[in-house]
Amino acid sequence: MLALRRQSRRRNDPQWVVEISHLRVGKPALFLSLLFFILVALSGSVVSADSRVLQVPITGTITVAHADAFADALEIAYRDGYSAVLLVLSTPGGSVDAMLRIIEAIDNSPVPVVAYVSPAGATAWSAGTYILMASHVAAMAPNTVIGSCQPISYSPLGSAPVEDDKTINALVAVMLTHAESRNRNQTLAEAFVRNNTNVDDLEAYEYGVIEYRAESIARLLEEIDGMPVNLTTGTVTLDTSGASVVVYSMRPREAILNAISDPTVSSILFLVGLFALIYGFSAPGYGGEILGGIAILLALIGMGFDVNVVSVVMMVAGAILLIYELATPGFGILGISGMVILMFGTLFLVPFTPEKWAVSGDWYSTFTTLIIVVGICIAAFFLFAAMKIVQVRRRPPVIGGMIGDIVIPRDNAKPGEVIFVLYKGEYWQAKSASGIVAGNKYRISGKEGAVLVLEELRQ
Repeated sequence: MLALRRQSRRRNDPQWVVEISHLRVGKPALFLSLLFFILVALSGSVVSADSRVLQVPITGTITVAHADAFADALEIAYRDGYSAVLLVLSTPGGSVDAMLRIIEAIDNSPVPVVAYVSPAGATAWSAGTYILMASHVAAMAPNTVIGSCQPISYSPLGSAPVEDDKTINALVAVMLTHAESRNRNQTLAEAFVRNNTNVDDLEAYEYGVIEYRAESIARLLEEIDGMPVNLTTGTVTLDTSGASVVVYSMRPREAILNAISDPTVSSILFLVGLFALIYGFSAPGYGGEILGGIAILLALIGMGFDVNVVSVVMMVAGAILLIYELATPGFGILGISGMVILMFGTLFLVPFTPEKWAVSGDWYSTFTTLIIVVGICIAAFFLFAAMKIVQVRRRPPVIGGMIGDIVIPRDNAKPGEVIFVLYKGEYWQAKSASGIVAGNKYRISGKEGAVLVLEELRQ
């Protein structure tokens, strides 16, 4: 009974060693006892080696695809017995809807969720900070930054903080509720939203916003091992020391949705689609209509069909002006006006309201610059191609105008044999009833289908 009672002690406890030494047992019993303890120790190492953590990266702009992927990762972690889910954050923020879905999933998760801002130099601004504060365990790598949670209204001419109490109070409530439930600094949590405060990893740790600072994932897993975590299902103790890390990968559907859900990507797709349609209408048969339709459809899916109506009206008006300009000679005020209207329409395409997007002001500036630059390049490409095709179609018919012109063949040919001759920079099939001698001058006397009929000029 003594051995059974003492199993709960640590193996390096001095009292445990002393009491074993005072046991009066025979050599066979002592051997069996030692063998039993060795097996217990080995079984303990096996359990630790089998401990696994599922790493879920959240990088770039947070979209609904991240919310879907995180829900799937939680299901896998619970089903396959993972010790914890590790969210690795490096984001400027993103969709408020996706952020709230991720937070709700964390609140109801049967598996501990550890949020870690990494790698060094990364940020978890705005929506990323909300997710960090909602996680069961919060950690940051060296030289990382969180904050900038104040809602911002977007305009192509610049962004400005939102002063609407309803919006701010709603986001403050989300932040404070989770800061209180995770026993974190509520004053600083509120300042993230109301004052757009930013802190680095040292300040976040010192002021009690995060629990750990770690230079690597392996180090973080060692430090959080044994930490009790309160879940909806009860309190669990983290078993992460020496755990193997399995990186979660988005399924193809989620990866595609994540790519096209980024506001920058969806706006560019819409712009490409619109110019491709203009190209297709001005030059049918080259595939512009198909490319345009697919690009616009993908853009609408990425935007969740939540498109600014004014933006669409502006873009349609711009497209009409460009199509009209292509149908008339030259490229003047209508074409330039159409391009300008299209650019502004694209910038307003995604409704960046504070209720829908929680991103930093720097991200807005980058978005505006990128859309303008890429938009001008796309417009120039498609308009150049469309104008060239329209110019070719406006040329007068070649046949009739080429009769009587002179060509000089470079090859010999027998009577009636067809060869290629160069005429005004283009290769044409040609033949002559009397044969062709390279270097001599021939007059175009007619045309049979696609073949020019030549007659030699006599000296």
